[in-house]
Amino acid sequence: MEKKQGHTEQGHAIKSVEKGSIAEEMGLEPGDRILAVCGTKIEDVFDYQFLMQDTYVEVLVGTKDGEECLLEIEKEWDEDLGITFENGLMDEYRHCHNQCIFCFIDQMPKGMRETLYFKDDDSRLSFLQGNYVTLTNMSDHDIDRIIKYRLSPINISFQTMNPELRCKMLHNRFAGEALKKVDRLYEAGISMNGQIVLCRGINDGAELAYSIEKLVSYLPVLESVSVVPVGLSKYRDGLFPLVPFEKEDAEAVIDLIEDWQKKLYEKHGTHFIHASDEWYILAERELPEEERYDGYLQLENGVGMLRLLCSEFEARMQELSAKRSLPDEKPQGTVSMATGKLAYPYIRRMADKMEEAFPNIRILLYEIRNDFFGERITVSGLLTGQDIAAQLAGRELGERLLLPQNVLRSGEDVFLDDMHLSELERTLQVKADIVKSRGCDFVDSILGVFEEVR
Repeated sequence: MEKKQGHTEQGHAIKSVEKGSIAEEMGLEPGDRILAVCGTKIEDVFDYQFLMQDTYVEVLVGTKDGEECLLEIEKEWDEDLGITFENGLMDEYRHCHNQCIFCFIDQMPKGMRETLYFKDDDSRLSFLQGNYVTLTNMSDHDIDRIIKYRLSPINISFQTMNPELRCKMLHNRFAGEALKKVDRLYEAGISMNGQIVLCRGINDGAELAYSIEKLVSYLPVLESVSVVPVGLSKYRDGLFPLVPFEKEDAEAVIDLIEDWQKKLYEKHGTHFIHASDEWYILAERELPEEERYDGYLQLENGVGMLRLLCSEFEARMQELSAKRSLPDEKPQGTVSMATGKLAYPYIRRMADKMEEAFPNIRILLYEIRNDFFGERITVSGLLTGQDIAAQLAGRELGERLLLPQNVLRSGEDVFLDDMHLSELERTLQVKADIVKSRGCDFVDSILGVFEEVR
């Protein structure tokens, strides 16, 4: 181990060192900084992971005592040192510089926590977390690194394949030119998924048909494309005058997409282009059968989420029936649930089937209107604690209140408006349980309540 004096505050700070790891054996501590690996300065986590794969690595460390140490490490292929960094990305998050006419963050009220107003457009988060990127914030160097490290899938917000229209929708004069980056990703075989946020009278109709036709040429590297309606909150003063879709608009969108699905399935064995669940609910049509979702590639965009939920619910109920695994002592009592307008009809059907199977239980299901963002926002993931509290006040809630997992900030007991789950429980004087997103969790959570209270 070679030591030198006088390093500067560069590199990437170590947050923690795993016990028994290589890092602990080498004497690394929280506060030390990784400056380089094998003579290469680390730009972000992908550089680090790529360079750390070999069986022999040289790691330049800047200690918290002001020294530089060159560590020579022999290890197993792809073995990790056992450290975590202060910044998981090992770089600053990239801010979106577009001014998209459909951006939901621009439609949020003032006074919410600062992180909710951050607009990311970072291709690295696309790979790590599934975020969608517009490509306008990516340089040729970024594309080179995606190809070099084989980062896939990359999720892309296309919106339209008309370059001129894309510039207008993103309010960025480079937005049309940025579509050429898709060609490089396609030629390199980097898997992609796409998204189109549809705005009425702007990129729908003939423009949508044109975009689908262009995107089809990227099959099979571009694996799927979802079409979702623009979300419109009540906070749109001074913003582009977008108008909501109506039933006949939704019918036209579905008809166009389903025509393409038939042709593409016959030719390529994939349906490729998908309408989100909201379109079918607005058009008052039945959801597509499970096979048409191609393995649910676009669940996070609300494509097939309700179909999967219902399918998992039915499978769990059939499993219970086939195994005759109903509790010996029949469950008895009342439980309440709250959800958004979008999912309400489907949750109601599931609740009715459970009450039929278990005649001694009652399931009180409440549809929560989104007063915070406006009634046109119907997904449960944008419900706030204050709306739930206000609309359930004075209602019968039974032994327990069940809430969908997506009403809370990931990994925390906090709603979008910063109300804590414990505060909601105190306000309503009821214990609240969080239900995961699978249909089997719906069944098991309800039965679990009565197992607890017996």
